[in-house]
Amino acid sequence: MSKNSPATGKSLSSARERRLQHGRNQRKHLSRNRLADVEPQKRNFDPIRTLLAATEGRVPNLLPLKYQRMAASPFAFFRGAVSIMAADLARTPHTGLMVQLCGDAHLQNLGCFAAPDGRLVFDINDFDETIAGPWEWDVKRMAASIVLAGMEANHTKNACTGAVEEFVASYVSNLEQLGEQPVLVAARHQIHRLRKAEPISAALKQAQRATPLDLLVKYTETGARGQIRFKKIESVLWRLHGAPRQEVLESLPLYRESLPPERLHLFDFFQPLDVAFKVVGTGSVGLRDYVILMEGNGAEDPLFLQIKQEVASAYAPYLKHAPVSHQGQRVVEGQHKIQPISDLLLGWTRIGERDFLVRQLNDHKGRVDIELLRGNGLSSLAVIAGELLARGHARSGDALVIKGYIGSGDKVIKALVQYGVEYAELTQADYEAFQKSLKEEGTKAAA
Repeated sequence: MSKNSPATGKSLSSARERRLQHGRNQRKHLSRNRLADVEPQKRNFDPIRTLLAATEGRVPNLLPLKYQRMAASPFAFFRGAVSIMAADLARTPHTGLMVQLCGDAHLQNLGCFAAPDGRLVFDINDFDETIAGPWEWDVKRMAASIVLAGMEANHTKNACTGAVEEFVASYVSNLEQLGEQPVLVAARHQIHRLRKAEPISAALKQAQRATPLDLLVKYTETGARGQIRFKKIESVLWRLHGAPRQEVLESLPLYRESLPPERLHLFDFFQPLDVAFKVVGTGSVGLRDYVILMEGNGAEDPLFLQIKQEVASAYAPYLKHAPVSHQGQRVVEGQHKIQPISDLLLGWTRIGERDFLVRQLNDHKGRVDIELLRGNGLSSLAVIAGELLARGHARSGDALVIKGYIGSGDKVIKALVQYGVEYAELTQADYEAFQKSLKEEGTKAAA
């Protein structure tokens, strides 16, 4: 029987219908209205204790800096408290429709970076928490982040709610379209209209300026003997010496093994010059993060290689997965599943008993500026966020099955908007409890 025979076409059609029906059947497991459930009164854990428990494996003397950054605003607290939301998501039923989660989906984890061919792209740029999980967990976290980021940008509650609705509607419509496209076309889906959104246009311009030569000015100085080395930047960057420096350099051979041959060939042109410890982000503060300054074709060809400690995803305790052998490899493979392009030198290594992700540091990277989320900036970015998550979920899950569950979209949009708004309110309450806890600890320390 030929591939184009009517019988084959019928079987393909029935297979497609089975996938859609499987999604519809999951509504019996979790009704679409229940996607709105936050139920803070049913919390069976203390959020502050959960936050503190998530610091295992971090550098203790950096934790005060992490908490200081989290104390800046409810949105900053939210970014550093993924462990709390993971526990909240896990205590309510989920759809059971699995994708590769970004895991820490929020507006400031969207940004620009250089593709392997040098083009600047705008996409999700943080995958520390990536893991296979139910699709709606990413959507719920992004929805709450839109409210919190909008409030920080002085939007009204109605404006924040409207932006969340645009985000979820964008996710639903794009997922439906991707589910109907040929599989490989959907996997390569390119997102347009980027430069029309002011926050993204600004991030792209920032990325154009963020070259390795610019980082030389920002992070290095000339030593007494004329050599280029890292300079000390208080609470941000400091040089490593002796055994700690050597341990970082000795991790490079294992990293080389994680690179495909064509990328390994390029990396081997670079030689290490200096090593530093760098404090990064909000949620990542306290994790070990090293930077190696390398040189390729002379002093005008620097490479800043970031070696970032990775620990288990905050969602891992709540999902029944086999143990992960290497957390850096988990992040790399998760990123490849979610997005079609990534850092040219993305890989992993190990230092002692700890796992690390390896990538270029700030090579043509640009981030979203909260100040630019005023006016139409919030809603325009929310629409792009919906498209990015939909593409990632279509690449790593089954868009047709999720489409079957979602149906016309109205119930799901309403429920997820409600969740985002209510979870943002819960985060504000947690933030106030966090601030109170910090003040109490400060009072004890002073006494």
